[in-house]
Amino acid sequence: MSAETVKSLETKTKLLEGALRTLTEQGIAKTSARAVASAAGVNQALVFYHFGSLTDLLAAACRYGAEQRVARYRDRFADITSLTELLAFGREIHEEEKASGYVSLLGQLLAGAQTHPGLAPATAAGLDLWITEIEQVLTRVLAGAPFGEFVDAPGLARAVAASFVGIELYEGVDAQGAGAALDALEQLGRLVAALDDLGPVAQRAVRHHLRRTRR
Repeated sequence: MSAETVKSLETKTKLLEGALRTLTEQGIAKTSARAVASAAGVNQALVFYHFGSLTDLLAAACRYGAEQRVARYRDRFADITSLTELLAFGREIHEEEKASGYVSLLGQLLAGAQTHPGLAPATAAGLDLWITEIEQVLTRVLAGAPFGEFVDAPGLARAVAASFVGIELYEGVDAQGAGAALDALEQLGRLVAALDDLGPVAQRAVRHHLRRTRR
């Protein structure tokens, strides 16, 4: 790789990280090419040279940020063996991401997507990275569960991700309510675990009932 290519990649990375810092610290309304370039420590013209527009830079930064955050937890996701563990881990991630500023960043991206159409696909793609990890866990842990056949793992993965996104945003206006919502999700996980512990006769009866209601 030539020195020029390395320098170009380094500049793009600085701009991506500068965009994420600007969004987190100043909000979408104050995020400009000038502000991002200042945060990155580069000339403002490089925003347009490397990304074409501020919106395209922000979209790339959204994907870049999500990839960095998801990669941080990928090994932990791979070790999860139950829905209870997944929901408990989700709470742990929530606390860590709040402390890192990612929760604030996500709120800014979701708000920005309403007025900057180019951000919507990138924000959705960033969320899909989280959904993919959750879906893989659900597919694995539900495969051996007695009620796994009745669960749409892809749909449930989106529901879980949407729940945590909503709780993260809700926490800004009602921290106590957000905590209660997280508690309720963990209680749901324990309820599912209790159902898994039913004896074979009870499990067959419940499966029979679920199949009848599904028809």
